[in-house]
Amino acid sequence: MREVTSSNLTGPEETGLNVGHLATTGNAKAAGRKLSWFDDTLLLGIMAVLAGCGLIYEYLLSHYAGRILGALEAAIYTMIGLMIVSMGIGAFAARKIRCAFTGFAVLELSVALCGSLAILITAAVIGFGQQLPLIIASTLGLPPDLLPEGGFIGLFQHLSEYLPYFWGVLLGLMIGMEIPLIARVRQALCDEHLMHNAGTIYGADYIGAGVGAAIWVSFMLALDIQLAAAITASFNLLAGFIFIWRFWSKIRHVVWLLVGHFIASGILLMLAWHGPTWEQNFNNLLYKDEVIYAKSTRFQQLTFTERLRGNGLEPVYSLYINGRLQFSSQDEHIYHTFLVHPTLEASARHNKVLIIGGGDGLGLKQVLKWQPEQVTLMDLDRDLLELFTSHDANMPKRLSQTLLRLNGDALNDPRVEVVVDDAFNGVDKLLKRGDRYDAIIVDLPDPSHPDLNKLYSDLFYKKLKELLSADGALTVQSTSPYHAPKAFISVGKTLAAAGFNVNQYHHNVPSFGEWGWSIATRSGKSAKQRLSELEQLTVEDEWLTPGLIKGSFEFPGNFYHDQALIKPNIIGSMQLYQYHQQAWSENQNISLF
Repeated sequence: MREVTSSNLTGPEETGLNVGHLATTGNAKAAGRKLSWFDDTLLLGIMAVLAGCGLIYEYLLSHYAGRILGALEAAIYTMIGLMIVSMGIGAFAARKIRCAFTGFAVLELSVALCGSLAILITAAVIGFGQQLPLIIASTLGLPPDLLPEGGFIGLFQHLSEYLPYFWGVLLGLMIGMEIPLIARVRQALCDEHLMHNAGTIYGADYIGAGVGAAIWVSFMLALDIQLAAAITASFNLLAGFIFIWRFWSKIRHVVWLLVGHFIASGILLMLAWHGPTWEQNFNNLLYKDEVIYAKSTRFQQLTFTERLRGNGLEPVYSLYINGRLQFSSQDEHIYHTFLVHPTLEASARHNKVLIIGGGDGLGLKQVLKWQPEQVTLMDLDRDLLELFTSHDANMPKRLSQTLLRLNGDALNDPRVEVVVDDAFNGVDKLLKRGDRYDAIIVDLPDPSHPDLNKLYSDLFYKKLKELLSADGALTVQSTSPYHAPKAFISVGKTLAAAGFNVNQYHHNVPSFGEWGWSIATRSGKSAKQRLSELEQLTVEDEWLTPGLIKGSFEFPGNFYHDQALIKPNIIGSMQLYQYHQQAWSENQNISLF
């Protein structure tokens, strides 16, 4: 993690580890003094703890940027890269600190404060930036359709999105100073030149970072991000307290530093208690509608909004996952009827159906209208499934009741088998069971992350082909053919590469805009041919008609003009992920909030 700093520890003249230099710091040593076992163990233990904290700060900041602003993968890579470079610069800057003992105590106080406040301050600035046009319009009495945008307001909003990276650089600079300062402290406690000083400290650093990564994955990933930041910062502060206690006589202005640590302790307690609520309130400013419930799961950030309409109309409830709209109660039925009913109309039988994703149960509700004998629904996020399965005590009752009404309590239907598993590996278990399905519906989020990209790969579709009956049909949600045409076409070409006969169709869903699906069959007539013979829907629906289904297969004359240049998403190629990222970055002015 810190290889770039190793050059600062190559020799005593370069690092300040020689006796002559250390004497200038005011840390005089008694003749013959050796580094005690207790002090060495204490310092190496502190180094290990701080390494774990540093790694967690990287994850906290990158996940905040990804979950709130989108593009999680890019945020993680960018944050880690920036922090590593900053740590290297910080290691060089540590040479300028005269007293290693005082410098280290100040450093841990600073890291604790910055690490605990970074998320909250970032949320506040970004939220204020989103509300600034409304504040100005309200002050000047401007109508809603004349909100001031662009200019300094647009610049402020754009720059505020980079705040997590600013904190990453600042924390990286300070974290990078820790190893050189600990090395100088170890040497200052010993008359003799310490052999393997750098290697010993790096060993503690690497082990601590590994433990920090394990703590993040197993524990902190499911915590509220502001609470996780406060807990992490408390370990920096604890390290500072222990260091001050043990080396009291060697630290300048020690009383003031101790007071600062006590004040910071009070701040951390306040942040641990109230910080998650404050942070969520700031995050809520990103959404046009009122946020009434938010939950961080192990895998994603769930945000539910409510819009009151008056005139006896029901409120509109929406679910956002990592800042992206998942559904709106106002028009989710349009999306799900187009996802489900063409699939089942094109299937010869409907006794056994598999749904990949769709943990909200909204697509499942439409499937159950066909009176299947058994439906298997596979989703990764247990917490999401529970929100749509039963009343959550922490969720507003009106929202919980609405969610169960929207999905018709489908997830509790005795015909439904819910499998909590990663789809890529989970379908292998279905294959081992010898399962075969009359229809398969893939309702996954867009391939905006490499882990999702593999669920749109030729290998995954080949697995689904083995699960599909010879006369069945399979449909995949395929992103927007208008905003991401290459990604949309690539999904169809990937299904074809897996051996399917593929057609694609689209329809306007007001909350999303123009949206598309890919429908495939294993053998016999294509799905489009089967549906062209449709005169009346098997299942009645208020929106969907045979004419709308047939018309949905029509595209503009030049839509597939560049089809030959678009590649299928072969496993490991990341092709679809790249198409998707390119398309939505080019259309970044489209707001999903």
